[in-house]
Amino acid sequence: MEAVLGALPSLLPKLGELLKDEYNLQKEVKGGIRFLQAELETMKAALEDISKTSLDQRPSKDKIWARNVRELSYDIEDSIDTFMVQVKKGGGPGKKHDYGFFKTFINKTLCYLTQPKIRRKIATDIREIKGRVTEVHERRRRYDVSNSVDKLMKVDARALVRYEDVSKLVGINEARDKVIKLMMEDRSKQHNKILSIVGFGGLGKTTLANAVYQKLMAQFDCSAFVSLSHTPDMDKLFKDMFYQLAKYKAASIDTINVINELKEFLHEKRYLIIVDDIWEISYWNMIRCALSNNDGYRIITTTRILSVAEQIGGVFKMSPLSLENSRMLMYGRIFGKDQDKGKCPDEQLTEVCDRILMKCAGVPLAIITIASLLASKERNKLEWYNVYKSIGTGLEENTTIENIRNVLSLSYYDMPSHLRTCLLYLSMFPEDYVIETDRLIWLWIAEGFIQSGEQEKRLFEIGECYLNELINRSMVQPKYNNYSGKVISCCVHDMVLELIRSLSNEENFVAIWNHVGHSSTSEKIRRLSFQSGKGCHHEPEANMSIEYVRSVVVFRPAIGDVPILRNFRVLRVLDLQDCDLSQGYSLKYLGNLLHLRHLGLRDTCIDHLPKEIGNLQFLQTLDVEGNGIYSLPSSTTLLRHLLRLHIGKETRVPKGIESPTALEELSWLGIHDASTCIIEELGHLNNMRSLEIVSYIVWNTSLDKSLVKSLNKLHKIQTLQVIIESGECNLDGWGWLSPLDISVHWVYGIAGSLPCLLG
Repeated sequence: MEAVLGALPSLLPKLGELLKDEYNLQKEVKGGIRFLQAELETMKAALEDISKTSLDQRPSKDKIWARNVRELSYDIEDSIDTFMVQVKKGGGPGKKHDYGFFKTFINKTLCYLTQPKIRRKIATDIREIKGRVTEVHERRRRYDVSNSVDKLMKVDARALVRYEDVSKLVGINEARDKVIKLMMEDRSKQHNKILSIVGFGGLGKTTLANAVYQKLMAQFDCSAFVSLSHTPDMDKLFKDMFYQLAKYKAASIDTINVINELKEFLHEKRYLIIVDDIWEISYWNMIRCALSNNDGYRIITTTRILSVAEQIGGVFKMSPLSLENSRMLMYGRIFGKDQDKGKCPDEQLTEVCDRILMKCAGVPLAIITIASLLASKERNKLEWYNVYKSIGTGLEENTTIENIRNVLSLSYYDMPSHLRTCLLYLSMFPEDYVIETDRLIWLWIAEGFIQSGEQEKRLFEIGECYLNELINRSMVQPKYNNYSGKVISCCVHDMVLELIRSLSNEENFVAIWNHVGHSSTSEKIRRLSFQSGKGCHHEPEANMSIEYVRSVVVFRPAIGDVPILRNFRVLRVLDLQDCDLSQGYSLKYLGNLLHLRHLGLRDTCIDHLPKEIGNLQFLQTLDVEGNGIYSLPSSTTLLRHLLRLHIGKETRVPKGIESPTALEELSWLGIHDASTCIIEELGHLNNMRSLEIVSYIVWNTSLDKSLVKSLNKLHKIQTLQVIIESGECNLDGWGWLSPLDISVHWVYGIAGSLPCLLG
């Protein structure tokens, strides 16, 4: 299910779906579909074998054949999805109408007239597709594409290990104390107030800066930790810095005014600021102008570039870990914390571990990545020597970015194909971006990366397992909730991001749009990430084929460059989270995106949704939380496939909220009147996994009994939060909740809160 597999993992189940009697396809068409199933299953197996070989070692003819199959799979899925959309729209299988008699009659009449035409079209498409598949198959046989690759050891299905806090890395305390001594030993010296940590990627600059920050922040009036990256959003950076320092949002919107507010706030305050990952001195100069030059400040920056560090001042050069600390880091990752410090618990593996560490040359990122790979393998000396030989030229000979990339590539190709797909998808996000785990998993689901398989697990639960595996292999860095211990967000180290961006571009998996244009050289772009715009509010170049784009994720600086929605024909994912849509970008044609599975409009400054939202019959996620939407349109209840609905606390839901019976997440459900209708409808949502309710009325016994009755029917629920603004509730009535099955947070009262946590 890697990028090289294209749409095959999600396409094959759809071909099986088409064979059902409800689609009433001709015998010839069904025969063509069975032929496609068999051929594509074989192609998928061949592609999985090919994908185990790194791109630079893959023969050119394999690359070409794989690319052709991948593009073909996308085209086939587009054709089949278009057919399914037309059938649904025309009143085919599963369609229900809530119209009057006359409208129902008109719809049925149109259905009879259009269905034969639709089925003739899919018959023609299947014949054409069958010809293309046969052609690709013959080409592979004619040119003898090889799939003879080394077989990799299957990943050990052991329990996942919690990702250790990076601040606890061995050897970090020594460097931390050196930096603190330089910064604090003589406060009268101006040059000691600013220190720049410099070193190449993966050496631990951010980890060191964070360790210093955690140690010193209590000694200052206020503090902030911000990251820049290659193409920073300076407007967002200054607002974020102000919020961290002042603990409230800046009153101004304009960047210049925010800078003025920031400087005024810091006047005569003792402050500590970390500015992580500076690539250009011009960005530092902008930040420095916003900071007050009083006697009580300390600033730490990090950068890979020595010349930038020298211009900032106070250079501190990072050093690689010693061999002893390298051993402690590796053994701790592989064997846990109980072994003797610096001693391998398995003597037969000591020599090979030392050889691997020599190649890692004290670079923490390389050590952690390789250690996570070894932890997934059997403790076999020969197997570990194979890993050692696979690393390539040692870092001890030439400490370059390319050598670190070799280490990361080895871990990447050791992963199962479905994990590689999910990891590559993270290239949709900018550098240093903190990705909410729920958002990421639901995007994976909408993309079709997660299939249910034989086990009766929900797609979201499978997605959580995928993310945990990526964390366990140290390819993704998690951020935990201090209260629950759950992973609530994650990020990607910039070295890992550089690798997956390169691989993604090579496979035409994701194209990135920024101030210089888009990164793809392919004519057909399938996924498009708008990360930073040109600022000229025009549509992307003509050579970028918007009509084939399946996924669009937009970040705030680039909203002005996004094409109008009517230009997208097969869009499945549209995520505009945090973009300001009040400045002119229109959702007028939203109802035309009939293929859409994921619609992310959180914090986009919108005040309504178009009624045509009900046209999106395949929509799985609708997230409009954080907006001023008074009520959802009544057509929302037509979204039969909806799995996740997130709305604002004050947004009203229409009657009939029980219609999307597959719904798993609902947040927030506002209770705005004394009627129990909405609460009673909850009892029909028996697939509910996570539910958040807020009441704006005086709570009473009738509401309490109705809610408990409905919740008693939700046997799959795992997380529940109820907020009661006023009134009385019978907490004893909630004794049916099992501490082992559900986590409940009940907040009662306006002035204070009464938490009742079970589990």
